[in-house]
Amino acid sequence: MRIWIDADACPRAAKELVAKFALKRKLEVVMVAGQPVAKPAFACVRLVVVPSGMDAADDYLVEQAEPGDLVICSDVPLADRLVKKGVDALDPRGREFDAKNMGERLAMRNLFTDLREQGQVGGGQAAYGEKDKQAFANALDRLLTRLNKG
Repeated sequence: MRIWIDADACPRAAKELVAKFALKRKLEVVMVAGQPVAKPAFACVRLVVVPSGMDAADDYLVEQAEPGDLVICSDVPLADRLVKKGVDALDPRGREFDAKNMGERLAMRNLFTDLREQGQVGGGQAAYGEKDKQAFANALDRLLTRLNKG
C-alpha cells in the first residue's frame, strides 16, 4: 500500500501529518507535483515532478495509484477518477471521497464554479486551520486502519 499526495494544492501541515503516519506504519508516500515543492524530510517520502501540462499530475496519479492505495487530494474531478478505479481518496480536511458521495461532491463543485464565474461568490476555501488538521488526522487514521485490515 502506498499513500499518494496531489502535492501542488495540499497544505504543508497535511503533508507532514501523512509523513508521520506513514513512518509509524512503515508505508511509502509519493508526492506528485507539476513543479518542485517542499517535501517532509523523511526517507519514506518521495517527490515525483511530472512534466507540466494541464492535468499532468492528475493523470499520473490515476495511472499509478492502485486499489488498496490512498490518494490525498482536494480536486473533486481527480477524486472521481480515482474512486471509479477503486482507489481510496481523502481530502486534506478529512472528507473521504467514495462512490456514494461523488455525485453530490461533483454537483457542488460545478455549482460553485458556475457561481464564481458569474461573480456571485468569490474566493475559495478558508485557510487551513487546526480544526481541519485534526479532522484530517482522525480521518487518515481511520482510513489507514481500515485499508490495512482489508
